[in-house]
Amino acid sequence: MTTVTRHTAAQCSTLHHTAKHCSTLQHTATHCTTLQRTATHCTTLQHTAPHCNTLQHTAAHCSTLQHATTHCITLQRTATLCTTLQHSATYCNTLQHTATHCNTLQYTATQCNLLQHTATHCNTLQHTATHCNTLQHSATLCNTLQHTATHCASSRLKSHDDRDKTHCSTLQQTAAHCNTLHQTATHCNTLQHTATLCNTLHLFSSEVAWQP
Repeated sequence: MTTVTRHTAAQCSTLHHTAKHCSTLQHTATHCTTLQRTATHCTTLQHTAPHCNTLQHTAAHCSTLQHATTHCITLQRTATLCTTLQHSATYCNTLQHTATHCNTLQYTATQCNLLQHTATHCNTLQHTATHCNTLQHSATLCNTLQHTATHCASSRLKSHDDRDKTHCSTLQQTAAHCNTLHQTATHCNTLQHTATLCNTLHLFSSEVAWQP
């Protein structure tokens, strides 16, 4: 083998070795590139990780807020209903008070009707009693006339004067009418007593009806 051939063989061996080393370096370079990409991704992840923790914390807080919001909506609806119920209760109290007042007014009105009816009846009795006073006065006068008529009857038998006889007849007729007046006056006494009692009852009923 010549010197040139040996030298070439040595170079080829070196090149083979270098080629192998290059393959290793290329493989290593490829792996390094992958590692660099992984390292870059890891750096990104490390940067993102604190943000993720914040997001997780925020998400947890959001869940709490959503639950609280739902509860608040329920409370608001309940509060609105309570306000409506309170308004209704106040209105009901007013109606109950009004109803109680109406019952009092109805009772008072009934009493008033009775009193008005009684008062009307009493007015009639009072008017009758006033008329009875006149009749009683007439009855008193009639007693005098009756006494005079009786005296005339005795005197007429002794008198011969026609005027005396005519006057006595008139007195006797009047005396007969006076008997009727006397009976009426007796009835009037009863009516006057009833009218007096009626006035007493009317005053007593008025005091009872208007007591608070």
